[in-house]
Amino acid sequence: MVPYSRELPELLDELKTDADAGLTDVQAEERIQKYGENKLQEKKKKTNLQRFAEQFKDVMIVILLAAAAVSFAIAVHEGDGGEFFEPVLILAIVVANAVMGMLQEGKAEKAMDALKSLSAPHAKVMRNGKEELLEASRLVPGDIIRLEAGDFVPADARLIRSSSLKSEESALTGESVAAEKDAGVLVEEKAALGDRVNMVYSGCSITYGTGTAVVTATGMDTEMGKIADLLEGAEDAQTPLQKKLAQLGKYLGILALAACAVIFVVGLADGIAPLEIFMTAVSLAVSAIPEGLPAIVTIVLSIGVQRMVKKNAIIRRLPAVETLGSASVICSDKTGTLTQNRMTLVKAYVDGEEGTEDIGAGNSEKVRELLKLGTLCSDGSIQIREDGQVQHIGDPTETSIILAACQNGMEKDELNSEYTRLGELPFDSDRKLMTTINEMNGRYTVIVKGACDMLFSRCVSGNVDKAREENEKMSRQALRVIAIAVKEIEEIPEELNSSELENGLTFKGLVGMIDPPRPEAKEAVSVCRKAGIRPVMITGDHVVTASAIAKELGILREGDQAVTGAELDEMGEKEFAEKVEHISVYARVSPENKIRIVRAWQAKGQIVSMTGDGVNDAPALKAADIGCAMGITGTDVAKGAADMTLTDDNFATIVDAVKEGRGIYANIKKVVGFLLGTNIGEVLTVFCAMILWRQTPLLSMQLLWINLVTDGLPAVALGMEAVEEGIMDQKPRPKDEGIFARGFGLRIALQGLMFGLLSLIAFRIGIQVTGEAAGGQTMAFMVLALSQVVQAFNMRSNRSLFKTGFFTNRKLNMAALISVLLVAAVVFTPAAEAFGLIILPVWMYLAALGLILVPLLVMECSKAFGLIKHGE
Repeated sequence: MVPYSRELPELLDELKTDADAGLTDVQAEERIQKYGENKLQEKKKKTNLQRFAEQFKDVMIVILLAAAAVSFAIAVHEGDGGEFFEPVLILAIVVANAVMGMLQEGKAEKAMDALKSLSAPHAKVMRNGKEELLEASRLVPGDIIRLEAGDFVPADARLIRSSSLKSEESALTGESVAAEKDAGVLVEEKAALGDRVNMVYSGCSITYGTGTAVVTATGMDTEMGKIADLLEGAEDAQTPLQKKLAQLGKYLGILALAACAVIFVVGLADGIAPLEIFMTAVSLAVSAIPEGLPAIVTIVLSIGVQRMVKKNAIIRRLPAVETLGSASVICSDKTGTLTQNRMTLVKAYVDGEEGTEDIGAGNSEKVRELLKLGTLCSDGSIQIREDGQVQHIGDPTETSIILAACQNGMEKDELNSEYTRLGELPFDSDRKLMTTINEMNGRYTVIVKGACDMLFSRCVSGNVDKAREENEKMSRQALRVIAIAVKEIEEIPEELNSSELENGLTFKGLVGMIDPPRPEAKEAVSVCRKAGIRPVMITGDHVVTASAIAKELGILREGDQAVTGAELDEMGEKEFAEKVEHISVYARVSPENKIRIVRAWQAKGQIVSMTGDGVNDAPALKAADIGCAMGITGTDVAKGAADMTLTDDNFATIVDAVKEGRGIYANIKKVVGFLLGTNIGEVLTVFCAMILWRQTPLLSMQLLWINLVTDGLPAVALGMEAVEEGIMDQKPRPKDEGIFARGFGLRIALQGLMFGLLSLIAFRIGIQVTGEAAGGQTMAFMVLALSQVVQAFNMRSNRSLFKTGFFTNRKLNMAALISVLLVAAVVFTPAAEAFGLIILPVWMYLAALGLILVPLLVMECSKAFGLIKHGE
């Protein structure tokens, strides 16, 4: 079947579909069984075995395995069965970590699949004679789809009807200019893809106009499916922070290897057995590298992303999570984001009348006529559910007019049937007008609706001066005002254009609507102010309307300015740079204005979040540090360009996401501080003891048990810490601020020194009391392992634990309990002998407990005396 060269009736007959009613649910289900879902085949997912094998690619894990192999070989050579315990333990720990890594990767993949389903594209489809919004994956050949500017084309389709339709097809053809489409053209069978003007293709986007089309191919049968291999390739999921930490790991690795070399040489010179010193050196290298850190950071980010989903924010790119914590300016659209997105028509003014009329269920005949014209010149639609709730499909401005007409007994479908639409000029952000040609009472009537300031100048009949006065009155009441005008023409032009259709009009009236502020938006704006975040309103509304809403919400304050897009265009770059920090409201802006606003703030060193919903917002969403698309009213193109999608189109959700972003970054910082501090402590303990006393305070398997078993669980639990109270009272983190800024790196080093000193003291006490190295190693093992568990609680907050609450993080409580039990299992059971540990006098366990609690005392004093400040 070559759909573009077939006559349309013949094609529709072959597809067994109706151009107006579409398919039935039964037909659609039969075809989805036959053709499959409308999806491109994804790369084959890794098996659990592949994931497991990949866990062994880490250099340090390879070194450990090599050490186990050498240890095993020596044990076999010497024939000492007791020596097999060490290599077996190393192998068991490595395998256990590989299993955990495999399971975590599987969970992360499932989480990403869940996010994909949440943000899956949708399509407007005719099913059972009604227009429905379905997931694009449910489309089948024969489905009738509706397209408009901003939509992604969900499948390959032959156009049935089109109006000024243009499609961006660079992904398929390489052409950067949008292709003009025409349903009335029949294309030759040998025509190149770029010349098939009566077709639209999956994966491309509609940039202008409207159209109706019949689906001819889905899934891998589409043109995009044929070149699906070009679209494959996993994105780099590493965030900037993860890359920095990976680089840090390399530096630590170099330092660790140098320390190992020194210890190895010193040990050999002092006659220590080569195997013992070799295993100590290898263990030291492993203990210096926080190999769990990248995985734990990924877990923390994944948990944060899942939290955000529950709060109506879908993060499409992981780096956005980090950037969110630094957001210092939020440029937000007004309609639907700061307001309820429930546009309600409340007033109407009819030309020739003295004043306005309130909209209700029984308006005057003149107002009903005005509502009829407005409805005929609208593309939106409404559906009244069984529970009485109204579902608005399309632009809220249009659906408010349609709903008002419906309340006055005029259904849109009935009006469209009675007064057939014969042509249209879709709305665009430059003209700010929409025009339709309808057959009314045997005449061709042009209906134009749109922005008052654009339409008044095009009217040659009607009392425009009075209309301007009424427009100002309504705008001062924070109403959005739409003007409606008409004219009759003798014949429909072959080519529809604005200059011919949208001039010489007769003014008919005004309709005023209001979208009340969201109750939660005012509180969210207040939170922004406290957090050092500047809220800015950017809207297409009249400046008076925008200012009224902005004042009510607290965005426009004393001394702030409100400017229009026209005024912004008149400002030079230097003048705008001087004024940008004083402008809180931008009204009647163009897409170019939005990009300019974003860049002006960025030039001031600010991290800018920008909201948008239209296809024309995509460039600004990409230019912003954090692009936020609207999940309800947003076009597919806008969602594709954004870093984050708000499933409830709510400004408060952005603020919640910023709060989560700050919390996630804070938790990652806590995990980094905890793991690096404890690892530094382990390195210093072994290195200093070997240099000072030529004795190892910790055997290799003891170090491995601490580093790979008892550290990991508290670190993960620490990353799940709830967002701290008061985190939104802090100023945003500077964009270029590293994780070790504000003395954090020095604190980590000092904390590592503390662990090293405590372990060395414990080691010396143990040796002096028991007279043998095993006694010292037992003390050092307990103190180093359990003081790190205590440190996990210290790292929860820069506030005192007495204020935060010792046991308010249930996951950390469980992790700490398990870690303590794992240490106890080695110290107080027969396993102690295998680990080189001995039973000590009771008072020594109490002495060890005293040393274990020292980090709590030190950290609490540091917090009390301001050495560790909240918010750093």
